[in-house]
Amino acid sequence: MLYQLHEMQRTFLNPLMQWADASAKLFSNPVSPFAHTPFSQRIAAGYELMYRLGKDYEKPAFDIASTVCDGETIGIMERTVVTKPFCKLLHFKKDVSDARATALAHPKVLLVAPLSGHHATLLRDTVRALLPNHDVFITDWTDARMVPMSEGPFHLDDYIYYVQDFIRTLAPDLHVISVCQPTVPVLAAISLMSSAKDPLLPKTMTMMGGPIDPRRSPTQVNNLATDKPFSWFENTVVYAVPANYPGFGRKVYPGFLQHAGFIAMNPGRHAQSHREFYNHLVRGDDDSAEAHRQFYDEYNAVLDMPAEYYLDTIKTVFQETRLPLGTWYVGGKQVRPQDIKSVALLTVEGELDDISGLGQTQAAHDLCTGLPKSMKMDYVVKGAGHYGIFSGRRWRQTVCPMIGEFIRKHA
Repeated sequence: MLYQLHEMQRTFLNPLMQWADASAKLFSNPVSPFAHTPFSQRIAAGYELMYRLGKDYEKPAFDIASTVCDGETIGIMERTVVTKPFCKLLHFKKDVSDARATALAHPKVLLVAPLSGHHATLLRDTVRALLPNHDVFITDWTDARMVPMSEGPFHLDDYIYYVQDFIRTLAPDLHVISVCQPTVPVLAAISLMSSAKDPLLPKTMTMMGGPIDPRRSPTQVNNLATDKPFSWFENTVVYAVPANYPGFGRKVYPGFLQHAGFIAMNPGRHAQSHREFYNHLVRGDDDSAEAHRQFYDEYNAVLDMPAEYYLDTIKTVFQETRLPLGTWYVGGKQVRPQDIKSVALLTVEGELDDISGLGQTQAAHDLCTGLPKSMKMDYVVKGAGHYGIFSGRRWRQTVCPMIGEFIRKHA
């Protein structure tokens, strides 16, 4: 019922938001006489803030048109390689001839994006920094409300099978990078492939800020998942998709509830950000205002998660910690990271990560006992929070070059 009420509210607010948007332009456009009245900047700023607080945010585009390789600007074509009901595998293909692509000799990278509220476009900066020296593919997860019921459920096991299919599609000579939540199913996928002696294993696996063992340095996110009983999640955050979407009737963890949780983690910081946005508009600081728009266009665009997958993750990863305890079975087969013997491991963590605490990703080294020390590396990004390890200045200047060196060393 809550989802239906949310949709009713969204429908009711839409005309009001359109009016606020039009009013903001009316008091800010230099050709409008209202823009030259007293306090016009403050009025326009107030209307735009109202519009951005109440508008509905659609999935943004990656919008990566080019990259620079060896000083040469090369066009990027976004191509869909594989289409599955709950995910598309995208390729950021460089617009060069086959001979030129061979000459560039860029390692092939599968970037596994989180299915945890935000769209894969949250990793836009990750992709941009990788492109000059890598051939980049990414998992673009589908909003569950857009997947018809006829496609069936999507469990955590299905996520693992998807990752394995993508690895086999892109192998050989593949390198896998997982960011945040997918570190767990990616490690499981590669463990199961190693146990089965699959010849299409990747060369390296880079795991960034993920809950391999959430018992280490538990954060507010970890505490929420463990303090509440499993029944609370089943009965409190799972709702059916309304009739105005293709996934009508599908049980999901709605994006708007996830977004409310994101905001609740740091309400003061978000309130301050919006106050600063208003002041930037009043002062005419267009660059700062545009930076705010771009950040929240991404941050406020959320997707629905399949309920089965979300509940499986709560139970398997956080409440029962089956991966570090060695009690996780997928399709009747035990997940054994110790069977990984040929896939080099790199873990990356932020010193100040408040989502996956310091040490949670490092735990992968303790589990992958079959790998020699020469095939393992751990890196802690000083002064970085969760997002700083895969976006922003530290990512571009420090982390991405280090990952590139690790990939080439083990290629």
